[in-house]
Amino acid sequence: MLNLLHFADAHIDIASHGRHDPVSGLPVRVNDFLKSLDTIIDTAIEERVDLVLFAGDAYKDRTPVPTFQREWGRRIMRLSAAGIPTLLLVGNHDLSPASGRANALQEFETLSVPHVRLLSRPCFLGPDDLYGLPLQVLALPWVSRSSLMASLELSSEKPAQVYAELEARLSELVQTWLEEIDPSLPVVLTAHASVQGAKLGGERSVMLGSDLVLPGSLVRDPRLDYVALGHIHKAQDLNEGSHPPVIYPGSIERVDFGEAADEKYFVVAHVARGKTEVEWRKLDGRRFIDRRVQLQSPEGILQQLIDALPPQAALADAIVRLTVEYPRQWDNLLEEIALRQYAENAFEFHFVRRPQLEARIRLPGDQTISSLTSLDLLQLYWKSVNVAADEAEALQSLAADVISPDPERQEE
Repeated sequence: MLNLLHFADAHIDIASHGRHDPVSGLPVRVNDFLKSLDTIIDTAIEERVDLVLFAGDAYKDRTPVPTFQREWGRRIMRLSAAGIPTLLLVGNHDLSPASGRANALQEFETLSVPHVRLLSRPCFLGPDDLYGLPLQVLALPWVSRSSLMASLELSSEKPAQVYAELEARLSELVQTWLEEIDPSLPVVLTAHASVQGAKLGGERSVMLGSDLVLPGSLVRDPRLDYVALGHIHKAQDLNEGSHPPVIYPGSIERVDFGEAADEKYFVVAHVARGKTEVEWRKLDGRRFIDRRVQLQSPEGILQQLIDALPPQAALADAIVRLTVEYPRQWDNLLEEIALRQYAENAFEFHFVRRPQLEARIRLPGDQTISSLTSLDLLQLYWKSVNVAADEAEALQSLAADVISPDPERQEE
């Protein structure tokens, strides 16, 4: 049985702003991501896993600054120095859309780093490619739409056709590989892609025809023993309770408020032919707290806002967002300074105001819509949307000219 450590979507520089750590000089939020990455690397070394498999997206984009490349490189080099075979799959955030450009992880291949292999093209790896491990790996890194369009001479006006063709080609390739496997050795499929049926995180929406989506039947093939996925930030097993496990470990740290409720993990899989056991290892990332309140009364607004938040102790070191909806006329009643004092121990506090306009037109009890003229209704509308009196008068005059034009003016 082989012990495989699987993680993905590190995005170590996705929060490269905000306050800086005085010791390292790095943004504190970047240190949050690096702490999670350190936990993963430490586990791999301490438990002497047989293989580390990173399923793509080391950075937030294809052009990381040298400082973040240094921090990522230091940690991968620890695995190399420990003699732990490591596979780095290229994800969409690692890959330049321009043909011929280097990807963000290219230096590991260029410098031939010992025990580290970059997977930038679809490939089938056997024991000879995996430093003697009794294992087979089918690798599907991110394939850009532009490169496929160039090779297939497809029009850019038909993205759905491009993705359909790409999915068909990759499915055919995997089926070809599965026919060539050694049935006595375990088989791992790794891919940076969306899979049909996956639950999406808050980072973005993936729709058929606008993203590479692999068929669920492809990754649930019983000839596979483990499927190591990246690209979707929500941790999940798409084949829970069945073989093979189809695992998205998720991002290693919460990226935004869309992931506030998501726990973060990496995975240690014990892989054998026909049987795999999965251990979810929880990462203790920075907490996000996201609350929303709709004010019901102009009385005691500060207390209503405080009641919508957890106790002060629970706010400590968390990234907090409070969104409040209220009638626009209460705007001056929001005691933001006092509220920020309540949340002063939070790492960040975002106070989002959502003033609401009363759009409903209320008529006196003795009136009906049918009893009013068009100009009467328009006058009520200006009031409902809080148009200033002088502007409403000018607009009403213009409307009157349109609805009932002055004959003398028309003759002119």
